[in-house]
Amino acid sequence: MICALASAVCYGTASVLQAMAARSTAPGSGSGVDAALLMRAVRQWRYLLGLGLDGAGFLLQIVALRALPIYAVGAALAASLAVTAVVAARLMRIRLKRAEWVAVAAVCLGLALLGLASGPEGDREGSDALRWSMLGAAAGVLAVGALAGRLPDKPRALVLGLGSGIGFGVVEVSVRLIDSLALPGLLANPALYALLLGGGAAFLLLTSALARGSVTTATAGMVIGETVGPALIGVVWLGDRTREGLAPLAVAGFTVAVAGALALARFGEPPARPEPAPDAAPAG
Repeated sequence: MICALASAVCYGTASVLQAMAARSTAPGSGSGVDAALLMRAVRQWRYLLGLGLDGAGFLLQIVALRALPIYAVGAALAASLAVTAVVAARLMRIRLKRAEWVAVAAVCLGLALLGLASGPEGDREGSDALRWSMLGAAAGVLAVGALAGRLPDKPRALVLGLGSGIGFGVVEVSVRLIDSLALPGLLANPALYALLLGGGAAFLLLTSALARGSVTTATAGMVIGETVGPALIGVVWLGDRTREGLAPLAVAGFTVAVAGALALARFGEPPARPEPAPDAAPAG
């Protein structure tokens, strides 16, 4: 759980830095899959620092997924929004309201309950059908992103958020489906390509969401997409379980942590662009 929480700290801090960087770039094409926007964003030092933190968070996430059930890791990653809220309050000088501090406390409580109730990771390796399904889902994320640019603002935010969340969820499940790093078996495993494609597509969609208007709805959709589906897959297909007799406690902890994260969804939103200064009135 320590690795999962450390991963959440990395991801939460990275979100603030990337939001600030993405909003300072020129607007994109409007497509949910806008690689040119990503290329402009990576020229910003804040975005590069955020990517470095994302890389560290991903490595910690892999370690956590090798020891904990997906539902526990997913809830911990959703808790990165609590980290985002605290960091945003510092870097963006945003004052947290009492209700938002309550939401941060709820996230912490939910994770504490999960830590007490979660058992070891499931012992099932997963079927080939599940591996190919993850690859198909990753490709679907790209298709959803391409279509999202044609939607009005509010539906587009929700679609981009859910799409990026599903992409990150594909990464979580795919890590568990890679049972060996030995070549050439690794290269023949569809889960490897699902991991790469799902992660890349999720970053593209999330960058577009961060750069285009309000993404509070998108962030909430992302939290749902990266927690609920992967948690169900872990329990149903990969054998994730709780400690004996503590399943209700785990369900309560998961629910409280995710609900607290959703309450903090506005902290996925980048700071507003500064308005251009009005032209000075002519002298005289």
